[in-house]
Amino acid sequence: MKKIKTLAIANRGEVAVRIHRAASELGIKTVLLHSEADIQSKAYRMCDEKICIGPAPVNESYLHIERTVQGALSAGADAIHPGFGFLSENADFADACAKSGIIFVGPSPASIRIMGDKIEARKCAVQAGVPVVPGYEGEDQTEERLLKEAKKIGYPVIIKASGGGGGRGLKVANGEKDFLEQLRSAKREGLSAFKSEKVFLEKYLDHAKHIEFQIFGDASGKVFHLYDRECSVQRRHQKIIEEATSALLSEKTREAMARDAVKLAELVQYKGAGTVEFIFQDGEYYFMEMNTRLQVEHPVTEEVMGVDLVKAQLMCAQAQSVGWIQSDLKPTGHSIECRIYAENPYLGGIPSTGLIGSCYFPEGQGRRFEVGFEKNDEVTSYYDSMIAKIIVWDETRPRAIQKMIKTLDETIIFGLHTNIPYLKSILNHEEFRDGTMTTQFIGTYFSLPLEATGLTEDEKEFVERAKQEFSGLTAQAGSTFANYQVASPWQGNWRNV
Repeated sequence: MKKIKTLAIANRGEVAVRIHRAASELGIKTVLLHSEADIQSKAYRMCDEKICIGPAPVNESYLHIERTVQGALSAGADAIHPGFGFLSENADFADACAKSGIIFVGPSPASIRIMGDKIEARKCAVQAGVPVVPGYEGEDQTEERLLKEAKKIGYPVIIKASGGGGGRGLKVANGEKDFLEQLRSAKREGLSAFKSEKVFLEKYLDHAKHIEFQIFGDASGKVFHLYDRECSVQRRHQKIIEEATSALLSEKTREAMARDAVKLAELVQYKGAGTVEFIFQDGEYYFMEMNTRLQVEHPVTEEVMGVDLVKAQLMCAQAQSVGWIQSDLKPTGHSIECRIYAENPYLGGIPSTGLIGSCYFPEGQGRRFEVGFEKNDEVTSYYDSMIAKIIVWDETRPRAIQKMIKTLDETIIFGLHTNIPYLKSILNHEEFRDGTMTTQFIGTYFSLPLEATGLTEDEKEFVERAKQEFSGLTAQAGSTFANYQVASPWQGNWRNV
């Protein structure tokens, strides 16, 4: 395996910054492959070289295999790191890299194909002896057969596109009346996103936790596990807050899940970073899927395990051993990650686009900030609206929660609405604090927009004094200034603007 001297980063935002930093520390030059819309971004300013691979629409840039590979070749890159999302789990892209003589920083195309197909992944889990949710993954895809199988499984039933991920092509049917409607919708999404209408069915577990295990296949062929993450706080199947490790898993269950995650990865001869995801309900766990890439939430694992997963990826891609010993890998303390989105929590989380104003991220012991955009950068409507991730570590979970709330209190982002008030509401909820939340948590308690908070009595008094002082200054300035139309910041509740 050749040494990586120049690394192309085929991604954007905070993950592009994260990859650049890890590569730089290993003495590797970085080339950012970006769209026209991402010239104003932190990664663009940081990377050693920049190559535009197309306009803003993802199909013409970040999802365009030929342009991405040609961009890397034109920069003389030895390897491409795909980050997460976009082409990170695209086996055809991994193949195209190999054919062009470029190292793909990730698993083999064969592993991606097997585990990326949810039906094949489920079959692998059964072969490895890993428990799976009762369901149907047969070749007969007629509506009649699927309806019959749904009745056999028992409602509610979850319908999943075979090539799905990130909540796409995933629907829940609560009964026979809405089954066909949800089935057709899942097939349409699957065809649009993954070029396949093929689906499979599973029993829908309605009070389950989402627990995932970080695994890593070393260049030597050894597969390690780096323990678990709690990812139950989700909105429309998208994670919002993640933790390492889960607060309520018994050590016996944790060890069994870890063994099963490793067995599954070994079965497909997995190399690099990956995540085996489980559903956990009533003391039982079931395999859900495997993500053949770096996860958005990987920092919480790094914080409790004391490892650098991106560096490990780059070392593995160069056939270098990471030098870990499984018995030495033990989690310490507790870590929580909050995803900071440009969205309005008082209007149901609709995206907030435009230029970012001044930002302040309060550094401190046990605080980590993965930031993709800074002052004067633009959040556009073309991509996911995540601005940054805030990660904290402390010795216990209650202290980590307290630290995260304090960190969010002190974080300042002007120019756009953010979901910080929404995150604080979640962190302060009783079910989150005691760790009993399930994947139904957001739907049960946070399905509606946040109510705008009113001013306290002290704040009202402060506003009145400010109004009076402002009026007095206006009067003293004379008639010319008094007639001038001034937009006073005290005319509205600035907190909810």
